[in-house]
Amino acid sequence: MVDNSESKTIAKGRDGELLVHEDDIKEVGGLMARSMDKQAELGAFDSDNEEEREDWERAQEAAKLLREKVSEVDPYQVVLAGVVILLMIGVVLSGWYWVLPRDSVVLETHYMQRGGHLMMSELSNDGSREITDVVIHVEFQDVDGLVLDNMRVEIDKVSAHSSIAGDELEMLVSGYTVWDNYVVHTHLEWTDFNGNDNRQDWYHSVGHWSSEIFIDEGDKTTWPNS
Repeated sequence: MVDNSESKTIAKGRDGELLVHEDDIKEVGGLMARSMDKQAELGAFDSDNEEEREDWERAQEAAKLLREKVSEVDPYQVVLAGVVILLMIGVVLSGWYWVLPRDSVVLETHYMQRGGHLMMSELSNDGSREITDVVIHVEFQDVDGLVLDNMRVEIDKVSAHSSIAGDELEMLVSGYTVWDNYVVHTHLEWTDFNGNDNRQDWYHSVGHWSSEIFIDEGDKTTWPNS
């Protein structure tokens, strides 16, 4: 079998030393350069892989830390914190409603056409202090202002967060047709916790409907405004 591959003869000098041809030097240099480029590429590739690996490790560490933090959160503690916040809000609101000096008076009057013209009143002291010298006066008038009937109730005092109602605050006016329009005039007097006298009047047209409710709110006073 004949080997067709090329063979190179290494030249020697007179004294037997090796002689290297310039082309051989260039070829070897080219091989070395290509080898160095290959190593540089491999180094760059390895460097990229190293950076990716470090990024992946950091991501894994962050995920592990997040899982640990989440596992440390107790749902019962979250619920308890919400309950505590609601209790704090309730304490603040109750302090305003029960402790802070506050004057708030409401006169509620129900008008009904039942066997005539029936009016029922209720006084509510929604303030945090009692009121004194209370006068409730309700008049039933025609559209021209003529008083057809009236009731007057005097109360020495009304405690805080309480109300007054009953038969003495009811008035039935009979003998007048329910087809006409009328006016219900409510008058309220009281002395607040600052000792100030208050008087207020409200006028309501009735007769359009067989039943109506009127809620008259007095001027409010809150400490330290007086």
